[in-house]
Amino acid sequence: MSRLQRLVVFFAFVSLLCTPHSRAQAAAPAADFIPSHYAKYEYRIPMRDGVKLFTAVYVPQSGDFKDAGPYPFLMTRTPYSCGPYGEDKFATAFAGSSMELVESGYIFVCQDVRGRYQSEGTFTEMRPHIDDKKSPKDVDDASDMYDTVEFLLKHVENNNGRVGITGISYPGFFTSASIIDSHPAIKAASPQAPMTNLFIGADDSYHGGAFMLGANFGFYTGFTPQKNPMLPSAERNHFDFGTPDTYDYYLHAGNLADLNSLVVKDSKESLFSDQAFHNTYDSYWKARNLAPHMRNVHAAVMTVGGWFDAEDLTGPLVTFHAIDELNPGATNTVVIGPWTHGGWARTDGDHLGDVQFNAKTGEYFRKHIQFPFFEHYLKDKESKPLPKAYVFETGTNAWRSYDAWPPKPATKKMVYFHANGKLSFDAPTAKESKDEYVADPAHPVPFVGYVTDTVPQRYMADDQRFAATRPDVLVYQTEPLTEDLTVAGPISPKLRIASTGTDADFVVKLIDVYPADYPSPPIDPAMGKRIVSAPPVLMGNYQQLLRGEPFRAKFRTSWEHPTTLKPGEVTEINFNMPDIHHTFRRGHRIMVQVQSSWFPLTDRNPQTFTDIPHAKPEQFVKATQTIFHSASAPSGVELLVLP
Repeated sequence: MSRLQRLVVFFAFVSLLCTPHSRAQAAAPAADFIPSHYAKYEYRIPMRDGVKLFTAVYVPQSGDFKDAGPYPFLMTRTPYSCGPYGEDKFATAFAGSSMELVESGYIFVCQDVRGRYQSEGTFTEMRPHIDDKKSPKDVDDASDMYDTVEFLLKHVENNNGRVGITGISYPGFFTSASIIDSHPAIKAASPQAPMTNLFIGADDSYHGGAFMLGANFGFYTGFTPQKNPMLPSAERNHFDFGTPDTYDYYLHAGNLADLNSLVVKDSKESLFSDQAFHNTYDSYWKARNLAPHMRNVHAAVMTVGGWFDAEDLTGPLVTFHAIDELNPGATNTVVIGPWTHGGWARTDGDHLGDVQFNAKTGEYFRKHIQFPFFEHYLKDKESKPLPKAYVFETGTNAWRSYDAWPPKPATKKMVYFHANGKLSFDAPTAKESKDEYVADPAHPVPFVGYVTDTVPQRYMADDQRFAATRPDVLVYQTEPLTEDLTVAGPISPKLRIASTGTDADFVVKLIDVYPADYPSPPIDPAMGKRIVSAPPVLMGNYQQLLRGEPFRAKFRTSWEHPTTLKPGEVTEINFNMPDIHHTFRRGHRIMVQVQSSWFPLTDRNPQTFTDIPHAKPEQFVKATQTIFHSASAPSGVELLVLP
């Protein structure tokens, strides 16, 4: 979630003003079609507590539509502006939609949420849900959606009484929140890359207790509190790093408190402070965990995510599982493709960086999954029911259908570390065996092998050869596989470690190593656009990242109450990494890399047990990290393997 990527997604995609860069041919017809086929109305809809929310409504007029009406509503609620404002000013596309939906005919609705742009009220980030509402003052996003639906049904003509809601990223959160205790008219909902639990898991703010520095600092310098109502600024607030190399910038910028002072200078308010300083699973985060509240969902739900979503990786599956658990019998499916954040709606989805998927998966989703879903539940069109899980399998580059996720036939299988960098499904037998490296916070391991001033989405599948050569990165790999091996579900590192420090991070990366004779595709011309020093692509022996996650050792027994490491003591570090669905092909190798920093994707651990956001320079110390792989102290990674 880099500065540029998030702001581009916010203003150029999630809002009604979006014009996806990779869908220029689709956007141009929409720009002409919408003003000539839709009438625009603007409402300030009163909520039960008197606050009025700005809502833009686009109603199909008589013309060239596939359906004659009456029409269902398809709505997005967003903190990123429903502009352009004015009934004579039209959007060039509708958030989360495609030309199939636009031409079919829907009443498209966009609402500025409380405290953002033209809506009244106070914005609260990930506003906590209120289960027991006792008065009109007890408002949340579920009640705001309910009140909005009531208004729309009564005041917008030619509607068929049905409502759909969708949104990506933050609007994905609002989609999920809006279907709790849902209005009976809401028949279909698609939370896409929804934010769900930002501390536990692998979404925007924290991964394994480590703060996602590069993404959050860039984001919160542009996403700031507002005095409402207001119009979008013509000049977006982009933080000036003064260098194309954010690795160097963050390395010399000080601790998180120092960075926060840059955001709040001149008495500015900032939401960065909450993210950085709530660095345990405290009441702030617990109240914002939406999963336990996903009850009384009456709509058919299709949750969407991407295997390479650098922003909201676990939110889709957490939301999917929560709806299943709390709403038995609900129509509930999850769709996950080989996509970056929102890539299913704005890209062809045929590749990520150097890695090819051999099909336009984004186009396939829009035409053959999303469009039939809304047509069926909002217009009664015939459609083949979606499976419980409809997921893309990387490696083989094929769509798979399952009646559960993870697939029921998948079984746990450990791949173990051994001496001399060996990785094997055989448990270690050596009486004593270990590897060591020195982790130095002054020279952290970078998360990419090139200079960049952003968090490039492609890092999620990037070549890891640059890291494998460092002395502070341990590398374990199998022999070439003699047959395909398919992994489906979460990845669970189980490490036996010791440290000379009192705290430490352990970053585990699961990697697919290509054969030496693997052919190289043409160089992606987009590589050089944001990456200053990208070398030519050589796919032989390419080390493709499949999943990488940090874990902060002080959280090994509790997210709420961190505990110190005892120097030299053998300690277990067990954690879960986000799911994958990947086939290691015959002739490929499985690789695991272990390191203690991933900078500036995550903040530096000083390796001293302390309040990290306020850590002093002298507390950042070198530490020797030991990974054991003996019979009595094995280390490895647990996979879910399909037969």
